[in-house]
Amino acid sequence: MIRVLIVDDEMLVRSGLRLILAEAGDMVIAAEARDGAEAVSAARLHPVDVVLMDVRMPGMDGLTAAAKLHDLPHPPKVIMLTTFDEDEYVQAALRAGAVGFLLKDTPPRDLIEAVRTVADGNAMLAPSITRRLISSFAEITPSHANDARARLAILTERERDVMVAVANGMSNAEIARKLAMAESTVRAHVSKSLSKLGMTNRVQAAILVHDAHLV
Repeated sequence: MIRVLIVDDEMLVRSGLRLILAEAGDMVIAAEARDGAEAVSAARLHPVDVVLMDVRMPGMDGLTAAAKLHDLPHPPKVIMLTTFDEDEYVQAALRAGAVGFLLKDTPPRDLIEAVRTVADGNAMLAPSITRRLISSFAEITPSHANDARARLAILTERERDVMVAVANGMSNAEIARKLAMAESTVRAHVSKSLSKLGMTNRVQAAILVHDAHLV
């Protein structure tokens, strides 16, 4: 079971997240917290795999708490939640050690998928954020189309199709619908492709696909 810590200053948000995760079947709520300080204390007291945490909270905010959680002997994976789709929060969250960044209007099934993804050791960003990060890298990174295509040649045609969809900022559910395959198959393709490419997260792969001019 994936042990989750929910952190948000609004009780209704915590309740909503609890109900969504309860439907997953492979997750349990280890604890809840109302701010960053409570989150750090809870993570010290309870074994936690993944933390779902709001960015903006009274007292210790989510970014500060993420950095403190990252420094724990056995740090949990942190997914930041926010209603604000702004680059400054994404970059600050990633610098603080977060491995996921989602908007609060993320569909329930995508939220569950994100928790599973980061629990497995991968990063997960909201599709809209992924697209913007790719664009920002493209503005400052010289094109290495031939080298990028050569690296991607190790993938099968189906794996390449999945990686192109990832580069277009699509979630696993959207990729499954587009390519007519099960979400579990999409996850398997993503995991295997990242392993073949020697990468740790979807954003790195998406940038490589973008450099290869496949999107």
